[in-house]
Amino acid sequence: MQLTTLDWIVIALYGLTALAIGLRFARRAGSGADEFFLSGRKLPWWLLGTSMVATTFSTDTPNLIADFVRGGGVAQNWAWWAFLITGMCTVFFYARLWRRSGALTDIEFYELRYSGRAAAFLRGFRALYLGVFYNVMIIATVTLAATKIGGVLLGLDPLTTVLIAGTVTMIYSATSGLWGVVVTDLVLFVVAMIGSVAAAVFALRQPEVGGLAGLVSHPELQSAMNFFPDFSDWSVAAGIFIIPIAVQWWSAWYPGAEPGGGGYVAQRMLAAKNEKESMKATLWFNVAHYGLRPWPWIIVALCSMLVYPELSDIQARFPDLDPGLVGNDLAYPAMLVFLPAGLLGLVVASLAAAYMSTISTQLNWGSSYVVSDFYRRFVNPDASQRRLVAVGRLSTVGLMVLGAFIALQLDTAGQGFQILLQIGAGTGLIFLLRWFWYRVNVWSELAGMTISFMVAVYFAWVHGALGLAPLPAWTQLVIGVAITTVGWLGVTFLTAPADSGTLQGFYDKIRPMGAGWRRVVDVGDGPRGSGSVTAAFLAWFLGCVLVYAALFGTGYLLYGQGVAAVVALAISAGAGVWLFRLLPKLGYSD
Repeated sequence: MQLTTLDWIVIALYGLTALAIGLRFARRAGSGADEFFLSGRKLPWWLLGTSMVATTFSTDTPNLIADFVRGGGVAQNWAWWAFLITGMCTVFFYARLWRRSGALTDIEFYELRYSGRAAAFLRGFRALYLGVFYNVMIIATVTLAATKIGGVLLGLDPLTTVLIAGTVTMIYSATSGLWGVVVTDLVLFVVAMIGSVAAAVFALRQPEVGGLAGLVSHPELQSAMNFFPDFSDWSVAAGIFIIPIAVQWWSAWYPGAEPGGGGYVAQRMLAAKNEKESMKATLWFNVAHYGLRPWPWIIVALCSMLVYPELSDIQARFPDLDPGLVGNDLAYPAMLVFLPAGLLGLVVASLAAAYMSTISTQLNWGSSYVVSDFYRRFVNPDASQRRLVAVGRLSTVGLMVLGAFIALQLDTAGQGFQILLQIGAGTGLIFLLRWFWYRVNVWSELAGMTISFMVAVYFAWVHGALGLAPLPAWTQLVIGVAITTVGWLGVTFLTAPADSGTLQGFYDKIRPMGAGWRRVVDVGDGPRGSGSVTAAFLAWFLGCVLVYAALFGTGYLLYGQGVAAVVALAISAGAGVWLFRLLPKLGYSD
């Protein structure tokens, strides 16, 4: 696929805009670690929330949606739609707590909550485990999608794509810090949304599709368009809907949907001006991420099922493409070749924007762990602010190089999704309870992390090598959750909690609601500024109703089911009004 001069002009304008914004904040970011990683804790909710949304809108996201829809229909998206429950829980129970901690990174939490050398070890180990190993896997899956897009649209081999995309993003990220990342994310999000809508419009114009009416009436797509799976088939319904809703949302640690918040979501909450801004930023993120963005990607994926019914059709359309890259996730970039000159350049720019927004965040976030929770904590506690920024920039380069190398070893977006999901299976409950139950200790965390990783390794490499029959992904997840949960709970009751001084200090600083601390700390008059527990649970429920109803209402509208659309959107609006009126009872401080 060859881009025209007009396409390249559009791409160049985007690149110059992003570069100008990055350079604008380079000097401010270089003044100290707090500025480089948290923008001086001065960011407003709308900028932080949009940055979270832009980060989760990466080049692998539409590819992953195409993989889901082509493999299991629209209902397959419950694999990530279920994480809305986690996200809304974070909004109304954890956003304020993270902001109160005053930490530079969420890994710093460990030495606020736990005590002794074990807490220090966990902080350092977790910094490298998440900041390097886990983070590199995320960078790799996003870069894998970039190689597929580069191969389809530009005719580039994977290595060339990795070298170009990785180098540009690495230089940008190492220069601008979080200031440049979040401000540029605002521009990148707008460009990416315009590109995804344009891709859907032109996908519908293909003769095999016949417009929106032709798409929704096509007999081959009727079952694929269902929002929910066929519950008469337990094995399918369990994997697509039941397990994600009943187990996955609270048990699995997944980037951007961590139970209780974490990773770059926690970084954004920590960078907010105050508790209220932290809550509003996370709320906007969940509304936009789950309620506003999915349908353009889904429409393109459904259209691809008519244009490229089989994978062989994709291979035939792109005969020079590496056969190892051809999977259902390739259908999204394969649909972009139908865009006209100029608009194709805009969509390529939007995909580049999606790539940069995600990778720049992952690099800045991972680097913050390496610098704050490993280098400054264990290697050079007296390092100057400029030294810390220099180490941060160096670690940014290292993370990008490792992520690019792993990307060349993966095949599909779904493969990376399942690996990351399985590694975190069973640890989510720890992250939810540790704020509210004094009994969770450092050994709980170490046990959960170790056991879940070992189970993931077993299913990825040992189970098949033993000649055992392969298990569905949802079965592996449930087994991993069960083994990990039993393991860390057993360790928790066999070991002592953190010392009383640490627990009292944590309670006084964080002021968590609930009765989980009364046995071991002086609660005084109870937690201050925590609002009503009942109101928080109601807000959690209303937030989920608001987004799910908006998501399905939009879907019904696209499907031409007017009555269902009106009912769903009315429910969404009602939930939104009730939620807005409920917010003052939640007790957020300015």
